[in-house]
Amino acid sequence: MHSITTNRLSLSLFFFLSGFNFSSWASRIPTIVSKLHLNEAELGSILLTMPVSSLIGLPLSSWLVTRFDSRFPLIVAMVMNAASLSLIGIAATPFALVVALFLFSLSMRVFNIAINTQAITLQKLYDRKINGAFHGLWSTGGIVGVGFTTLLVSFGISIVPHLVAVSITTTLIVLGAFPYLLRNDRSTTGNKLTLGKPDPYILYLGLLVFFAAVCEGGMFDWSGIYFQQVVGEEVFTAGYLIFMSFMALSRFVSDRIIEKIGMEKTYVLSASLIFSGIALAILFPSFWPAMIGFSLVGFGTASVIPMTYTLAGASKKYSPGIAISMIVTFGIVGMLMGPPLIGYLAHAFNLKFAFVTFALAGAMLIPISRKFFRLER
Repeated sequence: MHSITTNRLSLSLFFFLSGFNFSSWASRIPTIVSKLHLNEAELGSILLTMPVSSLIGLPLSSWLVTRFDSRFPLIVAMVMNAASLSLIGIAATPFALVVALFLFSLSMRVFNIAINTQAITLQKLYDRKINGAFHGLWSTGGIVGVGFTTLLVSFGISIVPHLVAVSITTTLIVLGAFPYLLRNDRSTTGNKLTLGKPDPYILYLGLLVFFAAVCEGGMFDWSGIYFQQVVGEEVFTAGYLIFMSFMALSRFVSDRIIEKIGMEKTYVLSASLIFSGIALAILFPSFWPAMIGFSLVGFGTASVIPMTYTLAGASKKYSPGIAISMIVTFGIVGMLMGPPLIGYLAHAFNLKFAFVTFALAGAMLIPISRKFFRLER
């Protein structure tokens, strides 16, 4: 048996590398668009592969977390995620890219449930809150990933050696960290999904994650395009980098903010920051207003998902694994449906108009969180 500190360090590596891998893919989207000569609608259609894959993976991920300790689906999903990242880099046709993204999204689906089950179980062994810090490490991995991509782009390094190198490095590190993950965390009760009328507790939490994920996923995939096409910046990763930086900063301090003002007020604060940040970037589409706006959005979206996962783990009806599985379904669908929607709206109107979607999604956090806490009271 390893100490909980060792368990936490090992799990932290998985969070960090997942963020690094995701941002390596997302920050290369403008490269892929140019490489495959895609327009906004075509990119939106290809990105639609990811929510479809995620939904197909629902029964698989639910079965895995009820049959095995979470560390086993976690390592399989992480290795699969790394391998599919290589396939994204190698893809030379839209069809090959669709196949690679299908596998990438499927692995993310299983990974998210397994790693958050580990995190919530480990949280119960600590007196203080640590879940926000885990998600902060995911965002930090994202920052390092986009920074690394920016460096490679500036030196003219192509997408293939970039993503293949990330894939190999990730696989070697996670195989080394696997033996130190938390063991024996499979729940023996609350593992059965009940069909019929949705559980209001899970439904409200799911909707909160959905709307936060629409903002987060959209910013991941479209911030670079926005800076390239609307703001007119050659270094198109600048907006993505500032968004990820403030998301990471917020997640490292979110546990303290929640302890000081409570979860209910934190949701309202998050919604206000998202709405005002998007409005600033739309109304003043030049470098500094857009950078400030994207930083506000990053700070606003950061705490919603880890905070909601923590609440899901306290469900009285379902085990943490099953509750998170249902919540993650909402989150992944939101994160992966937002980008295609933006693509279609941008193609029909323009990208600035499409970004209004993020402001509306952020504003929805206020009425839904109020309904949830009213239910709790």
